[in-house]
Amino acid sequence: MKILHFFVFGLLLSFGAVQAQTPSLTAPLVEKSRQQTAEPKIQIALLLDASGSMDGLIEQAKAQLWKIVNELARSRKDGKAPNIELALYEYGKDNHPSKNGYLLQLAPLTTDLDLVSEKLFEIRTNGGSEYCGWAIEDALDNLNWSDREEDLKLIFIAGNERFTQGPKNYKKVCKAAVKRNIVVNTIFCGACKQGVQLFWKDGADRAEGKYLCINQNEKIAHIEAPQDAEILRLNDTLNRTYMSYGGRKGAEMKARQKKQDVNAAAFSLTERAISKSSGAYKNSSWDAVDAYVENEDVILEADEEELPEELQGLEKDKRKEVIEAKMKERERIQNEIQELSKQRSAYISKERKKQAGQKGNSLDDAMLDAVREQATKEGFIFEK
Repeated sequence: MKILHFFVFGLLLSFGAVQAQTPSLTAPLVEKSRQQTAEPKIQIALLLDASGSMDGLIEQAKAQLWKIVNELARSRKDGKAPNIELALYEYGKDNHPSKNGYLLQLAPLTTDLDLVSEKLFEIRTNGGSEYCGWAIEDALDNLNWSDREEDLKLIFIAGNERFTQGPKNYKKVCKAAVKRNIVVNTIFCGACKQGVQLFWKDGADRAEGKYLCINQNEKIAHIEAPQDAEILRLNDTLNRTYMSYGGRKGAEMKARQKKQDVNAAAFSLTERAISKSSGAYKNSSWDAVDAYVENEDVILEADEEELPEELQGLEKDKRKEVIEAKMKERERIQNEIQELSKQRSAYISKERKKQAGQKGNSLDDAMLDAVREQATKEGFIFEK
């Protein structure tokens, strides 16, 4: 059995407003969804075949995660940056119960980029039966999809075995997705012709999606840019602007942030640093600065023991002063990174032109092309 792991995206975080007069810092640690938000939304569910040994694709996903996030963060609709939510599944593993279709939801539709990164890096392959129809149906039924027609809702299912396996009829499942305005794209890991023969193209066609085929063993070419070193230095400075609240849980989530820096270091820490400087990266569920920006009462009215050490023992006005100073410092650093990112993008674009005709056939190439095309049809644009 082979395996495919695919990862996309990227993203803008959105947490619900805290409604209590005196907010508890336990509540914000559970992510909330703004049902009445005016911002457009992009929702993407990633269903990854974890049944075999396609480690090359897993490495591609890890290497390209933050690059994809950064591209999605450049999207706009009616001049507004969208909230981006990502869900992650693995399917085709024998250690998951057969009654559940040998699949597992690793992350719900969420704006928590670090959670998705964490789960991606934890995936381990194992032999099993790949039930594509079941995986798609589970994503349709058990994820919190937007009911707004103007939002973009996509499923990407990746694998390399016959699309028709399992007791769930993929034709009926794909038809159900169309009725709910959810587009299903299929990614076959192997020769395009073989994927057609194994019904991956038929699945995409029936769900009004795009059929993609990639070379999971293609090596990702990394172009070093003169701006990389300074971006990484600024990332270290940026990390010092985060202050966890909510006691042990908040501290754990801050530690998770640091761990994802370590995970990205072997692949794309520069891209991750750029993501952290964009609107796609917010952590109001554990970071005092982001929580204050979203609803200042969460911090100003908080109990002493739930505050970060830097705010303990301070009156409200002093808390506000410290938080706003930290917020301004973060904005300054993020702006510097964004400016360097523009210079870096221009440099890399110039270098790639020297490699004209060498466009790859890797995960990010396939997925970004599909997302751009489908988002554009729904009125989104991608800034240069």
